[in-house]
Formats: sequence, structure tokens, C-alpha cells
Amino acid sequence: MNRVRVFTGSPWEPLVGYCRAIRVGNRIEVAGTTAMRDGEVVGVGNAYEQTRFVLQTIEQALKELGAHMSDVIRTRMYVTDISLWQEFGRAHGEYFRDVQPVATMVEVRALIDPLLMIEIEVEAMLVDEA
Repeated sequence: MNRVRVFTGSPWEPLVGYCRAIRVGNRIEVAGTTAMRDGEVVGVGNAYEQTRFVLQTIEQALKELGAHMSDVIRTRMYVTDISLWQEFGRAHGEYFRDVQPVATMVEVRALIDPLLMIEIEVEAMLVDEA
């Protein structure tokens, strides 16, 4: 099967050796995605805004691979302050209320930048409804 990759142009992609998302057959995996744009954190101190930005970035990667948020079957959210779960969850719900993928949210000690509050990765599957 062919691998189709999406890159965002991040300087870390070639350095670390990864892509934002990859499609193999009908399966799509989106790498851990944070609220970074051009090396700057978006929505500093705002769990809801960071989550929305991350989900917008993921949505764009999925579109580039021929998928939609409705194709997502799993989300994993890594958060630095679980007490803000309702803010993270509110943004997640805006994108997935009707999709209802399986979801995990866990608290982690830190992300790559101390201003980041959430990192999300998703799995999607394209299903032929024939």
C-alpha cells in the first residue's frame, strides 16, 4: 500500500523525522498536534482556544488526505492541567459531539513548550458505505 504524508513545514519535521499525518490505505494517523503557529504558541493560558486551534490543524491535515472529522474513530488528548478538562472537553465536543469517537484524556507533566496546555493525536478510518 502507498503511504501519503502531510507535512506542515515545521522545522521539527525533518529534524525529528516525522510528518503531521499519514494515510495508508483507508487508515489515517495524525501525529500529536499542539497550538503552535510559526514557532509561537497560540492561545497562551487559554485551554479552550488552544484545543480549538489544535483541532483546526488536525481538520486541515485530514482534508489534505481526503478525510473529514467525521472519519475520526479515536482521539488522545494529553493535557498539562486535568482540572481544566471541561474547557478542553468543550472544544472537543464542538468538533465531535455527533461523531463520538473513542477518546482519552490524560494529564502529563509537560509538553515541548511550557506554554502549551494540550497535545492531541487522532486516528481516522475511511469506510466505504456501499
